[in-house]
Amino acid sequence: MNNFTYHNPTKIIFGEGTIATISHEIPKDARILMTFGGGSIKENGIYEQVKNALKAFTLFEFGGIEANPQYSTLMKAVDLCRTENISFILAVGGGSVLDGSKFIATAVFFEGEPWDILEKNAKTSKFVPLAAVLTLPATGSEMNGFAVISRKETGQKLAFGRPPFTNPKFSMLDPAVTKTLSPRQRGNGVVDAFIHTTEQYMTFPSNSPVQDRYAEALLKTLIEVGPVYFTEPENMEAAKNLMWAATMALNGIISCGVPVDWATHSIGHELTVLQGIDHGRTLAIVWPGMMRVMRDTKREKLLQFACRVWGITDGTDDEKIDTAIAKTEEFFHSVGVPTRLSDYQLGKEVIGKVVENLKKNGFTALGEKRLVTPEKVEEILLDRL
Repeated sequence: MNNFTYHNPTKIIFGEGTIATISHEIPKDARILMTFGGGSIKENGIYEQVKNALKAFTLFEFGGIEANPQYSTLMKAVDLCRTENISFILAVGGGSVLDGSKFIATAVFFEGEPWDILEKNAKTSKFVPLAAVLTLPATGSEMNGFAVISRKETGQKLAFGRPPFTNPKFSMLDPAVTKTLSPRQRGNGVVDAFIHTTEQYMTFPSNSPVQDRYAEALLKTLIEVGPVYFTEPENMEAAKNLMWAATMALNGIISCGVPVDWATHSIGHELTVLQGIDHGRTLAIVWPGMMRVMRDTKREKLLQFACRVWGITDGTDDEKIDTAIAKTEEFFHSVGVPTRLSDYQLGKEVIGKVVENLKKNGFTALGEKRLVTPEKVEEILLDRL
């Protein structure tokens, strides 16, 4: 295990009915900007709950943050913050709303072109504090300081983070809000949390049994409760465990002192940019091909995954790995998520575009050992036709 520093300042307030207590967590003199997405919170009652909880505050609203938050949209919110002297941002939504709000919080006081925060890792020193009411468990953005922002004009989707400053001060996790989610949103969330975990686990041994066992517990929990959560919207026990597992998958605990991958995410981002495929679904497409093509460098962890997560003990090592990959793909199907490019009527023509975009954005040596080259990406996606 490598040296590490771990600090997570986000306060988690978990359970049904907790949204009503938001006012206890925000400074009384705050000028709040409530950010949200396409308006579903107005249909499922969450908007009204938040408004009622904040009726004593000066409150502004900014809706319309996209599923893959766009720079041009977020800059409108930045302008609103500057005009109205916003002192606190409350993101009410899923990972995209939270990600977009982190960028808004970072860009408000930035002098210069805010895109440089993402493209050039420009230094930032002052932030608007933010918090979250989570409405869609999936990304873990509610308990970390990182975000991914898109820019349609340039065909880019880039990550940034300034933890602990971009960590939410607190996050409300009420599992009851999941009742109105669509099956597509539920399935995507399960897959997203699963692959967040494997990106930090499926690398190579580093003598880190605590992190390994923690990751394996999350994976086994997602396998157990994911299909129930997908098919039974009223099942609050499944919703509670899914929501907490998704949060714990990306709050930094399981990445402490261990090698991490994130190549599946990098490739998946390009499929979203080029084809508009939901983030979680792009991961389900890429992951099986990634495991097959990179099996030699991931061999020990794949065998550990096969044994400890799936209970596979029979057969040769290669057979165990093949079975584990196949079972994982079946698991994605069990929550309604397709796993091949052909499921989206895509063929070889998209592969070259993905590779070129990765090259353009400088992603030519991905993975825990920087061995996922453009040639490997092509091989991975050919496996997914």
